[in-house]
Amino acid sequence: MSLGEFLDAAARRNPDKIFVEMSGHKLTYRRFHDGVLRAAGMFRALGVHKGDRVCLFMPNCVEYLYSWFGLALLGAIGVPINTAYKRDETAYILNDSQAIAIVAHESLLPVAQEAADLAPGIQHRLMVQGDPHPSTTIDPGWSPFSELLSAATPLSSLPPVSPQDVSMLVYTSGTTGNPKGVMVTHLMYVSAGQGFAHWTQATSDDRFFTCLPYFHANVQYYSTMGTLAAGATLVVVDRFSASRFWDQVREAEATIVNFIGMMMPVLAKQDPAPNDRENQVRLFYGSPAFSPDFLDAFQERFGTAVIVGFGMTETCYGTIEGIGQSRRNGSSGRPRQHPDPAFINQVRIVDDAGEPVAFGTTGEITVKNPATMSGYWRNEEQTRLALREGWLFTGDLGWMDEDGFLYFVDRKKDVIRRRGENISSQEVEDVIKRHVNVLDCAVIAVPSELGEDEVKVYVSPRPGSDLTPEDVVYWCAEYLAYFKVPRYVEFREELPRTPSLRVRKDLLRQERENLIEGCFDREAAGIRIR
Repeated sequence: MSLGEFLDAAARRNPDKIFVEMSGHKLTYRRFHDGVLRAAGMFRALGVHKGDRVCLFMPNCVEYLYSWFGLALLGAIGVPINTAYKRDETAYILNDSQAIAIVAHESLLPVAQEAADLAPGIQHRLMVQGDPHPSTTIDPGWSPFSELLSAATPLSSLPPVSPQDVSMLVYTSGTTGNPKGVMVTHLMYVSAGQGFAHWTQATSDDRFFTCLPYFHANVQYYSTMGTLAAGATLVVVDRFSASRFWDQVREAEATIVNFIGMMMPVLAKQDPAPNDRENQVRLFYGSPAFSPDFLDAFQERFGTAVIVGFGMTETCYGTIEGIGQSRRNGSSGRPRQHPDPAFINQVRIVDDAGEPVAFGTTGEITVKNPATMSGYWRNEEQTRLALREGWLFTGDLGWMDEDGFLYFVDRKKDVIRRRGENISSQEVEDVIKRHVNVLDCAVIAVPSELGEDEVKVYVSPRPGSDLTPEDVVYWCAEYLAYFKVPRYVEFREELPRTPSLRVRKDLLRQERENLIEGCFDREAAGIRIR
């Protein structure tokens, strides 16, 4: 199905059920569907046609959903923009996507204005006002989204849209250069929702909860589309807050929660509270994989099951654990399958020549299924490197056991080569994060006077702790081979992040010419670990 057909089917099944609760709004399936038809009519009246790109520069709000689905009904393409982007980063997306319009929230208007002025292709500028609407007038050159939507004639008939048509250009975080626009098809979104409802055993009684930003693929693929597939309710808050998280979850009466990256360790390191188990959450889903001990302790403390998986923007199908199944240490589960057996998803590990390797051998993770991107927008070279003979080459390293369980090792670009040994930065990070006084960390390679690399770690200590660099070194020495123990340690109150909470290692690498100057050096400190 196309996205429009998928939404129409969901609205017909249970029109009066609440679909989404966000920023003070509660929209039934019928009301949301009506709003989407009106949004499609609004964009059509502006001259937006099939294949045209419209950039979406907004925090989490209902106007975001109206725009995304309204454009999808026309066969037009939405282009989410990271709300942390500044003028030049935003202008790059506007120009690279060749967008003809931008929908921006008033809180982001200064950046949006300057960026749009640098994008000659922008013909329409729509502004989403806050709620309640301020009394200030609309900036010249910008049209009020709410007024245009109210005055629009709802789309009466859906134009032909193929499941293979592109629905969104989701730009990657750009940690290795300019962001690449992943061409996400209608089929990818629909199959992601059908799959996620299947993997989580979701029903119309479930209440999905997310605090992730709408420019992030996770909330699009899984929370939103999974809710539609299950006929459930979706509760969206603006951002992740460790101190407010469980109160928000309780208020939402959430039963299924998505997490990414650092959220789990940060929540686990909050001080225990007597009401930790006072929630209705039956399932936490996310990535990356954690140790069974960590997950068991989290499940026991908060009274919820946890499953992890492996996925990426380029495909909503990777691997996932099964609910209630035995957990394997460090595994992200087995290849995800769609409830339709005709939909086949395969995962394999290959060497540098693209040839499959034996079980237990580390290589590049490749994925093959119908729900894979059609390519990178206007980037034939990167598309050719990523898509080969029907397989998506992920750029991630991992291995599989004989039962088909996947074990993620690291990003290929983050592997450290030290004195003839390959070191996974993620493996070192996972060990350090287990320390009770470590909130988060990031491991990178720095030059060695002997050639190849040395290991450096940036550590964010738990507030109020008395953690020392020596503590970090001795902790690592207890759990890691000697050659993996970081030589350099630098403490940071905060680490630079993408709004999807990934650490920006590219910024750490680029922030100064000499990355070891002023750092704790265990060799200079006389610490011998071998």
